[in-house]
Amino acid sequence: MTIEIVVGLPHLSKGPLLDQARAMQVPVLVSANAFSRWKRRHGCREWCGWRTRTLANTHGLASVDLDSAGFVLAVKERGIPWTVDDYIRLAGSFKFRRFASLDLCCEAEIAHNRAEVLDRVARTIQLNRACHAQAVDAGLASTFMPVLQGRVPDDYLRSWEGIAHLVRPGQVIGVGSLCRRHVTGVDGLIAVIDRLDRLLPADVRLHGFGVKGTALSLLAGFGGRVASIDSQAYGIAARREAYDTCRSKTGSMVARHMRQWTTRQHARATRRLPVQGLLDLPASEPQSNDPWQRALCDARSDIRALIVDGEIAYDQITDGWIEQWAAESIAA
Repeated sequence: MTIEIVVGLPHLSKGPLLDQARAMQVPVLVSANAFSRWKRRHGCREWCGWRTRTLANTHGLASVDLDSAGFVLAVKERGIPWTVDDYIRLAGSFKFRRFASLDLCCEAEIAHNRAEVLDRVARTIQLNRACHAQAVDAGLASTFMPVLQGRVPDDYLRSWEGIAHLVRPGQVIGVGSLCRRHVTGVDGLIAVIDRLDRLLPADVRLHGFGVKGTALSLLAGFGGRVASIDSQAYGIAARREAYDTCRSKTGSMVARHMRQWTTRQHARATRRLPVQGLLDLPASEPQSNDPWQRALCDARSDIRALIVDGEIAYDQITDGWIEQWAAESIAA
């Protein structure tokens, strides 16, 4: 089976990006935060409900998936601002192909030590159970997608053990906290998927949130275990073009990069590379709990992927640009 490429969209507003997704007939994923309404009260930003009118713009799309929240929201809000009840109401407001459970990401910028990671895994298990129960009551059980969380491979097994009874035969389940993770290394993306592949029922398949395109050919080597991945990585190349040309990052520019990125990912997903021997390779950069150092590491990783794809030349890279990229990532 070929891994399905799901294109992450920052919103569902009319414009070149949505037009391009419709023309390519690719499945899309959008975060619940794209529908959020916020007000500033007493100097603080406060969530005050959903604004769902842009869902009317989804006509002609191949399908639409819903994610509960993302890393950026977790950084800004230090938690999920809406309740399970709120989220299930959003999930029921549209015929989403599937909607992910509420979950708590476990990146080092969010969970600063092992105790916090284990707490967030435990709370993710509870959120899965609560979302599933309310999805059943709302008649949405068939589109509900459980989500596993963790920092190291064993965390994901702990997460699985807590929700295994919710999973239907043949169901796709999400795997979170992958977008900023190194591909290789003992706690890398391949190690996480390998551990799950060895121990999950054979008919359960995985969706990787925010997986780097450079990992696709390796994930294809798991023989169909990975059903799909999503990403908004095409925005990186659009940002680079805007920086190089001293222009604004327009919707047309981002749409063009989305088309090019999706074409490359489909090509990668058809190639299968063996994963044996990769599990013991060190991560490409040392891990750090310092947000700035991790942002620099992630910026370099993103830039290397663009070099591999031929998007930019090595001699275009400067330390100043890497630092700007990292700063924008933190500020996003």
